Amino acid sequence: MANKEGFAILSEGAAMKKFILATVIISAFALGYLLRGGGPETQDHQHTASETVKAERWTCSMHPQFQLPKPGQCPICGMDLIPVASGGLSEDESPRELKMSAKAMKLAEIEVATVARKKVTARIRMDGKVDYDETRLGYITAWVPGRIDDLYVDYTGVFVRKGDPMVNLYSPELITAQEELIQAIKTVGELKQSEIPVMRETAFKTVDAVKEKLRLWGLTEKQIGEIEKRGKVTDHVKVYAPMSGVVIHKDGLEGMYVKTGTKIYTIADLSQMWVMLDAYESDLVWIRVGQKVEFDAAAYPGETFNGKVVFIDPFLNPKTRTVKVRVNVPNPGGKLKPEMFVSALVHVTLADDDNMAVNATKNEVPLVIPATAPLFTGKRAVVYVQVPDKKGTFEGREVVLGPRAGDFYVVREGLNEGERVVVNGNFKIDSAIQILAKPSMMSPEGGAPPPSHQHGGEKGNLTSKAEEKKTEPFKVSDAFRTQLDGVLSAYFMIQQALSKDDAKGAQANAKKLLASLDTVDMKLLEGPAHMAWMKAQKSIAGSAQGIAGSKDIESARSAFISLSDFLYTVAKKFCTNGTQPVLRFHCPMAAGGKGAYWLQNKPGTENPYYGSAMFTCGEQVETISPGSMKE
Repeated sequence: MANKEGFAILSEGAAMKKFILATVIISAFALGYLLRGGGPETQDHQHTASETVKAERWTCSMHPQFQLPKPGQCPICGMDLIPVASGGLSEDESPRELKMSAKAMKLAEIEVATVARKKVTARIRMDGKVDYDETRLGYITAWVPGRIDDLYVDYTGVFVRKGDPMVNLYSPELITAQEELIQAIKTVGELKQSEIPVMRETAFKTVDAVKEKLRLWGLTEKQIGEIEKRGKVTDHVKVYAPMSGVVIHKDGLEGMYVKTGTKIYTIADLSQMWVMLDAYESDLVWIRVGQKVEFDAAAYPGETFNGKVVFIDPFLNPKTRTVKVRVNVPNPGGKLKPEMFVSALVHVTLADDDNMAVNATKNEVPLVIPATAPLFTGKRAVVYVQVPDKKGTFEGREVVLGPRAGDFYVVREGLNEGERVVVNGNFKIDSAIQILAKPSMMSPEGGAPPPSHQHGGEKGNLTSKAEEKKTEPFKVSDAFRTQLDGVLSAYFMIQQALSKDDAKGAQANAKKLLASLDTVDMKLLEGPAHMAWMKAQKSIAGSAQGIAGSKDIESARSAFISLSDFLYTVAKKFCTNGTQPVLRFHCPMAAGGKGAYWLQNKPGTENPYYGSAMFTCGEQVETISPGSMKE
């Protein structure tokens, strides 16, 4: 029985190796087929026997860094080498050009789009919270010295209307002023029959002066009229609410003596609110006063609120690298409460605007290309342009790009309106140019390309110089690192499930990751670390939800790409000294040939993007945290 089981395991392993070898051979054949121009039907790209003899260099389509002077097999994967075209360039041929037959273009799924001027829309997301409208705050203060004998509002949160009594105040100065008014009124009555006009005029002015003093001390016209009508001094004076709103601060106490200017109550009109948003400095190019803003609050799922940008702070917060953006929002129903957290979205249509730093002149819209057209490496951006009057010929060109707006990049330099750029298959063209040792995205000077894809176990390094220069990781507490370990553990379980073609297991562990994410206390972080985690947490949750709700394993693997990228950033910033290993792997065949990364907690490739089809396809490219890993 044991022998049968062992035989079954060996048979399955042998079958798997044959399948992987067949897949690799087919991929290599396709790439070689593409470079030779698509087969015997394209005569101008056939490799005849004489051309094979004349070939000076031979390379592997999967490992183009190896170039040998004679045919043979690749020292890494054992595949047959293919010839590299030799000879100089023709007079009209650029060293960055690649010519392909119609059949080769079809096999490589080449698609092109026209460089055009058009209005494009960007979506800028910001987070923030609700606050009081400072222009709609009212204060009740003591306008004269005295003693508070009664407070008619005992606690904050009470809604009051304009004219409601708030304070009953005893003030000797007000008593004196009332007595002056009463005596001045009596004097006017006594001098009505006086034959001296100056005395009558003086008496009337005295009455007016005392009334004005009482008004300045906070008494209303009605209160002054009552004193005049009553003809008797009252020892207490009521202070009324100057506006309608909610009492948000109560500073006075009964029996407390107050001086002129002592604050007793603060009232806020909540019919209109401020929303204070944090805009990252990289997004400021898109934000303008007067823009409409949509936002939602966690308290009201599915409901959208609207406001308008009225102020952009002139100062940048050096710790968070953000700028405060103030939005005025009507709040007639009182749904929005101060300190509520909100997530906002600004839709920006990019047209001719000097502040946008684009290459549009007056009355023109910007020049744009689809976001899938450029290939990036470090600070360089390369596009492949279809050469006019040369059928099937593409030329690599470095460009200077502006900001990304949705599915488009703004072009600053390097392209002209009407040119056609490759938007699908550009990575395949670049790979073919690398094999031909011409200038490409990864090899701007041409020559032998850098190390590429390896199958199983061999160490390599795909980390770019830009990645090596990442900022120093945040210093975080052991408590936070322990909570983050729970998130990483759930991620590793997703990775293992996908590598075993277990879609349900990936969905279940994605839900565990979301639960672990909720347990992470962001209050353990401060400053830039707090802001970085707050931003990353939303991205991680979105990708994990995509896996948890996936309909099949392919959609789960697609969401796993972004989840891996977000967690890589988190791992680099927060857990380079974590308790468990965090290793980064790469497979350039994943994501439709664009390449994709993932993380593991142990050495040895376990490919989550191909599973059993190519379980060991890929290589470890970085050790983020060695943890307690044993060599």
